[in-house]
Amino acid sequence: MGTRHISGDEYRRQKELDEARKAGLAPAALDEDGKEINPHIPDYMTNAPWYLNKDQPTLTHQRNWKEKSQDGPQWYDRGVKVFQATKYRKGACENCGSMTHKLKDCLERPRQKGAKWTNKNIAADEKVEDINLASWDAKRDRWNGFDSKDYAKVVDRYEQLEAIRKEVKQKEQVQKVYEGGEEDDLRVKDDEAAGKEDGDIDDDVKITEEEAAGFGEVKKRVRTTAGGSTGSVRNLRIREDTAKYLLNLDVNSAHYDPKSRSMREDPNPDKPMNEKIFVGDNFVRRGGDYSAWQSLQLHSMEAFDKGQDIHMQANPSLAEMLYKQYKEKKDNMQKKAATEIEDKYGNAAGQAPEDLSALVGTERYVEYDRMGHVVKGQEVKAKSRYEEDVYVNNHTCVWGSWWRDGTWGYACCHQSVKNSYCTGKAGEAAAADTAAQMLANMEAKAAQNAEELEQRRRESKLNDYKGYVADVWGTETAEPEAIDPQKVKEALKKLDDEEKKAMASDGNRRKFNSLDANSENVTAEEMEAFRMKRQRADDPLAKAMEGDGHAAGNGSNGGYDYL
Repeated sequence: MGTRHISGDEYRRQKELDEARKAGLAPAALDEDGKEINPHIPDYMTNAPWYLNKDQPTLTHQRNWKEKSQDGPQWYDRGVKVFQATKYRKGACENCGSMTHKLKDCLERPRQKGAKWTNKNIAADEKVEDINLASWDAKRDRWNGFDSKDYAKVVDRYEQLEAIRKEVKQKEQVQKVYEGGEEDDLRVKDDEAAGKEDGDIDDDVKITEEEAAGFGEVKKRVRTTAGGSTGSVRNLRIREDTAKYLLNLDVNSAHYDPKSRSMREDPNPDKPMNEKIFVGDNFVRRGGDYSAWQSLQLHSMEAFDKGQDIHMQANPSLAEMLYKQYKEKKDNMQKKAATEIEDKYGNAAGQAPEDLSALVGTERYVEYDRMGHVVKGQEVKAKSRYEEDVYVNNHTCVWGSWWRDGTWGYACCHQSVKNSYCTGKAGEAAAADTAAQMLANMEAKAAQNAEELEQRRRESKLNDYKGYVADVWGTETAEPEAIDPQKVKEALKKLDDEEKKAMASDGNRRKFNSLDANSENVTAEEMEAFRMKRQRADDPLAKAMEGDGHAAGNGSNGGYDYL
């Protein structure tokens, strides 16, 4: 407090009061907040500047006025509603009708017709708070807003479940005593006494034998400085196991590393697999996901060779995805092929159909006499896999009971159409009449065809209407006695004259079909003359016989005559 406006007496009394406060004879001064001010603090620190208008000592001006306020345990009131409207308000959520959020932020189930159109079931407005946490720790406090009283519900629920479990267990014990008798009663009492000795430990808390075996493992601290530990290592073998280096004492067998106690190769490769107790550490290395990885690597290499832009090391995700798609397609194709084969040929490993189960053998004893009648037992005929004695469409016989000319039918009416209705004896007579009429028609048709063929033969130009001449074209040679030599000479002379006339007219011989159009019959003598005049290119003596080749000493025969 300043001293420019006080008198000397007041100043003197103020100094005496300060000395008394320092000596502890007078109570200490109080600031604005009611806190005591240390009397040993100098006046230049307790007196505020004149522009602050302070009439009493205070230390407020000495504190950091820029210091941020501390964040308190403040959090949102979850689930608190502030107002319940009865009508839809403009600007509210179109789905539920609340004013505190919009349609895109609504957490209620989307209604078929929102509150904006139905004006019903308007949701209450939530309490919206704006809490600004300034400090770094308050923003990241995971327990902010936690109420320890909420955990009491969890404890109560656990206690209820525990009470129910004990009650069920007690009922099971009573049921065992009721069903087992006195021996079980004594055993249950012994178990209860043992449980009390163990301190009423629940079965869920007790450890099993497999878990208890883990307590005997050998602890070892490895690969750390200052005796640290990275974990526990179990003993590598037990006393009953045979050492790997003793499985084969040959020095040239699989190598054994004593430091890591490993033998990668098989020490006994010639031994049968069922007699081996150890096949090498590489057997374990190839297990697990090794085969899958090897298949993936092989698939990637084959796909790259076939033109796919894939590489296992460059893009492993793509390689694995393509391999997965390949396996799915392959499995689908295999399943489809198996299904088609099974549908076509059946599945022998599957369950037999009900109609085939009736065909299995039986152990029933049936005795017959020499006439085939049943003497002892009951005859059971094996049923067919097809339906038997089924009469359809008013038939009295089954389909296939009648056969004729390669056609199956019904014996009751001789119908050969399976879906036809039975006509009885009338149908049988009609079928017989139809067959007889068809046979008669076929015979008449055959006779008519034969008559037409004979008529065409009679009207042909190759005969003289006196009958068919078989040897017209020389297919059948006439007997030598039937040929007249004089007529043969006349036919030869006639042929020579025709050839000379043709050569004189156009310088060429007559054509192949140069017979007279009016001459329809050819006699045997004319046919014999034609054969004698015909030239044969395959005749070796044709050139030798040209001209007067048959005269003695003429031609190229060397003076010899040909016989």
